[in-house]
Amino acid sequence: MITVIGLGVERGDLTKRGEEMIVQAAKGGRKIAVRTANTKSYQTVLDLGIEHVCLDKVYENSRNFATLSKNLAKAVTELGNDAVYLVDGAATEDTSVKALLKSKRGKVEIVDGVSKVTALVRAANLSGCSYTAVSAYDLQDKIGTGALGLPLVVYDVDDKWFASDVKLALGGLFGEETVVKFIRDGKAKKIPMFELDRQKTYDYTTAVAIDEIPLLEKTRFTLEDLKEIVVRLRAPDGCPWDKVQTADSIKMSAVEEAYELVDAIDAGDDEKVLEETGDVLLQVIFHAVMKEEVGAFDLTDVLSGICHKLITRHTHVFGEDKAGDEKGALNVWEKNKMTEKGQDTYAKAVNDVPKCFPAAMRAQKVGKRAAKAGMDFPSVEATVERVKDELTEFLQAYASGDATETEKELGDVLFAAVSVGRKAGCDCEKALKESVDRFAKRFTLAEEKAIADGKTVTELSDAEWDEYYVKAKADLAE
Repeated sequence: MITVIGLGVERGDLTKRGEEMIVQAAKGGRKIAVRTANTKSYQTVLDLGIEHVCLDKVYENSRNFATLSKNLAKAVTELGNDAVYLVDGAATEDTSVKALLKSKRGKVEIVDGVSKVTALVRAANLSGCSYTAVSAYDLQDKIGTGALGLPLVVYDVDDKWFASDVKLALGGLFGEETVVKFIRDGKAKKIPMFELDRQKTYDYTTAVAIDEIPLLEKTRFTLEDLKEIVVRLRAPDGCPWDKVQTADSIKMSAVEEAYELVDAIDAGDDEKVLEETGDVLLQVIFHAVMKEEVGAFDLTDVLSGICHKLITRHTHVFGEDKAGDEKGALNVWEKNKMTEKGQDTYAKAVNDVPKCFPAAMRAQKVGKRAAKAGMDFPSVEATVERVKDELTEFLQAYASGDATETEKELGDVLFAAVSVGRKAGCDCEKALKESVDRFAKRFTLAEEKAIADGKTVTELSDAEWDEYYVKAKADLAE
């Protein structure tokens, strides 16, 4: 059993139990390793006068901080199963101890010491009693899980290069202008975040602390901040417009914002995409807040629902299904979707396509789901023949003068045309949208050409319009 003992922060912090175990281990001939001699608490080891080794060379031989903890754990393991490992602070706060626990499952005994985090929090004089503390070695992993909140203490900022990494990571979350507290040797001073890697000295005592930031002073925000703003807007003393909205009154805003996002994407304008993505997100938060008000569900339920869906639908990634290509992945998704929704017939899947979809999009999705049941055209060419048949029926209805029947047959023509695109692997909604865009551009240029020739466009013959349109099409194709 490997024994890990925390030495505390200052000389003399070692607990009575820890001291007794170290002395007993030394008498028993057990090998004793100290993580580093570059701490104040190391003086306690010297005071005990025991035989030991320091692992400072592991620092020098580690390529980066990501491998340091593993290398320290390996060095301790190589000393034998009865080794004693001494670390500064509380043992449970040490990243190398965490690596050791992972590699030696159930074979490590820990005797904790005085917490260095507690000392750092005291030096930082943070507001409130709750805070988040994380080693700089674990910072990126914690950011990835979204587990960082304020007030925050990041310790183990051992040198300038590590401080630079911490600055970039925290700057992205909270803003580079944010005032932080730079702590070293128990003393704290306020500096802007961007100066975190510009200090004169860094050592094992160095840490950075960020206190709670009032909402109106923030430059970087979180999902929870957005929710807080919406809740404030809907409060009794909030915005007169926001607080009276209902799910029904703003439902079309979600559609409008989604289309504006697509428009920004088509324009290739990243700034606009950024703005419109935020507008779409606002709609999500707004609806979540309104439902929380009536006890239906909350934002956590929304996030949990989509995460659960992504996991259970991607069983070729998170489960035992296989998908070698895009088509295979979509098939797995659709299979899982039908199972989750209780769609034991294909008709249920067909009727589950939202009726509020744009017509071409809905037609393509309905056709696609019907095709999975085996009801489909054998080829693109066969589908084109159906379009011809539908056109004939449309012309017959039109000739009869029956407006209702004519409109019905027109719908059949359009549905058949969508089937052609679907069979050809096209996105019909996208194809029609882009076709309309091309027509608008060509028409605009054709009109400009006619006006430049001194023509009145409303007096152009069909042949003249065709001529200008063909010229415009050719120019725009260049």
